[in-house]
Amino acid sequence: MQHELLFEIGTEEIPAGYIMPALSQLEKILGDRLTALALPYSGLRTAATPRRLAVSVSDLAERQPDREEEILGPPKKAAFDQNGQPTQAAIGFAKKNGVEVEALQIMATPKGEYLMVRVEQIGRQTEELLAELLPEVVTSLNFPKSMRWGAGRTSFARPIQWLLAVYGGKTVTFALDTITSGNTTRGHRFMARGTYPASCFVDYIETLSAAQVMVEPKERRNAVLAEITKAAQQVGGTILLDDELVDTVCNLVEKPFALCGTFEERFLALPREVLITSMREHQKYFAVVDSRGKLMPHFIAVNNTGTRDAKLAADGHQRVIRARLEDAFFFFKEDQRRTLADRVEDLSGVIFQHKLGTMLDKTHRVTALAGLLAKKLAPEHLAQAERGARLAKTDLLTDMVGEFPSLQGSIGQDYALLSGEPPEVATAIREHYLPVRAGGPLPTSIPGALVGMADRLDSIAGCFGIGQTPTGTADPFGLRRLSLGLIHIINAMGFNLSLAEFVDQALSLYEDKLTVPQGEARRNVLDFIKGRFSNDLISQGIPPEAVDAVISVSFDDPVDSKRRVTALMAISRQEAFTILAGSFKRVINIIKDNRETTVQTALLTETAEQKLHAAYLAIRQETAPLLEASDYEKALAVILKMKEPVDIFFEEVMVMVEDESVRANRLNLLTAIAQLFLKIGDFSKMNAISQ
Repeated sequence: MQHELLFEIGTEEIPAGYIMPALSQLEKILGDRLTALALPYSGLRTAATPRRLAVSVSDLAERQPDREEEILGPPKKAAFDQNGQPTQAAIGFAKKNGVEVEALQIMATPKGEYLMVRVEQIGRQTEELLAELLPEVVTSLNFPKSMRWGAGRTSFARPIQWLLAVYGGKTVTFALDTITSGNTTRGHRFMARGTYPASCFVDYIETLSAAQVMVEPKERRNAVLAEITKAAQQVGGTILLDDELVDTVCNLVEKPFALCGTFEERFLALPREVLITSMREHQKYFAVVDSRGKLMPHFIAVNNTGTRDAKLAADGHQRVIRARLEDAFFFFKEDQRRTLADRVEDLSGVIFQHKLGTMLDKTHRVTALAGLLAKKLAPEHLAQAERGARLAKTDLLTDMVGEFPSLQGSIGQDYALLSGEPPEVATAIREHYLPVRAGGPLPTSIPGALVGMADRLDSIAGCFGIGQTPTGTADPFGLRRLSLGLIHIINAMGFNLSLAEFVDQALSLYEDKLTVPQGEARRNVLDFIKGRFSNDLISQGIPPEAVDAVISVSFDDPVDSKRRVTALMAISRQEAFTILAGSFKRVINIIKDNRETTVQTALLTETAEQKLHAAYLAIRQETAPLLEASDYEKALAVILKMKEPVDIFFEEVMVMVEDESVRANRLNLLTAIAQLFLKIGDFSKMNAISQ
């Protein structure tokens, strides 16, 4: 038979950011453990509020099936002596598994031959297994920070208050520290105190709904949106939608109740982002805008309880936000006493990295690097890029960023404009931080892109230059994110540049601060960025073979490399490419380490090799302007004409003949053809996907 399992961990309020990751863990851990126990089920559903994490497993088998299990024992050489008699190791292994020594078998494994015994395992009842499994699931959940409470030894995000565990309508009994599982859940802490029985997921949802708890996150999120939209409409406005804030608020309440508050209009003189951040960061309030998108002197707060006196509740929120806005207004006025340019030298008091110097040192390097990039890529933006780089980090010294770190860059733009800096410079200050996260907005201005590239190149080069490289589990300086951001900026802007050239420049600007030899650091940086480039394209669905075909040949200009990958993918769909890729692999295998490409026409005696040479010369001439223009797809279409003469050559001509000069000449011809192909990629690596 099959039954449903309903399991709930009831707690004190869990931080909003912990809930959804914990719910994903709960689903995966429980699913994996049930599978490992050979307990089939049809599906898992989860639910959560700040006070609970819950999971339902439908159609969970009533017991394990009986099964035969193969158990490995000691190695054969340790199990028998020189006379072939069983040693104590073999005897002990047989005894442990309840069989005679004669029942032991020899099994070949990748590590060698081992003893093996087949044991009949009688399936256990699911209810019995769950009593052991569920406590393990609870203690397996990980959180950014956990705590212990009372005399118990269990560690969890917040103290556990109750446990609901029901299988097939019956309580699964177990204990976790001083808490014993039961068949009841708890309603809203303030509006429906008490315990409520639940026997299945549907019953659980309905019971909690009646107890003022929306336990399904999707339903609660929709309710939050409906509530804040309705509250904003009361003052003729709309919500400035913020999906991240909606998600946070959704996990701060068990049932949302929104109300609209007001603040003094004088606070609208604050920069838009300051006003929004003041409401958002500490209070989790939503901003309200009019039909033109202009901020209104209102905010929306979401409470966990309803109120009889909305005005009284709003007054409480208004007192809090007034204090926050007064602080922001004070910081804003104080910051205006000095321009960003006046603060540059003060960056000498801020450490960038203890081995790499101060933020002032970094500012000088980034300014120089941004200038070099501008001269190469956009000379008309040189002045704006250098000025933007010089001022880029100065807002870190402002009171506003000290209070609201998320405003770095944004407040820098506002202060730059207020002090009379050109709009292009102000934009560069904000945009050089972009993208903030993977998939986030990218710089739209050229100065912003140049400063952002310079800043990232400086950080990456510096960290690799002192051996501070990411490991499999740690990346304290976020070098993976910085490298990916660098690649995305370059590709979005279509900048053709040599990464090697500018990595060298970035390393050189550190002068004697680096501890890793510059050549070694340069190779490590380029390999690291190449890895991020490869992973990024593969994550977009491009086959690894296509990416490897390009970057194994060369990777220096990301834009050019991406064009070559795109062209290879497009041409690989043609049937003729499959044959050409196979032939190219044969070419590569034959020429091996040959690098000479000089062909003596007098030594071309066979008709097939003469035709191949003629075809090569014609195609080389036809592809030259296409390759120069980076029109790789058209160049590949021309190269595809080589298929027939290459096939005929291999059918009719023996390359490795005894005549040394003829053999060398034929190898040179094939090497010349290979080098033409390799200007785009190593076709032989595409053989797998073209087939």
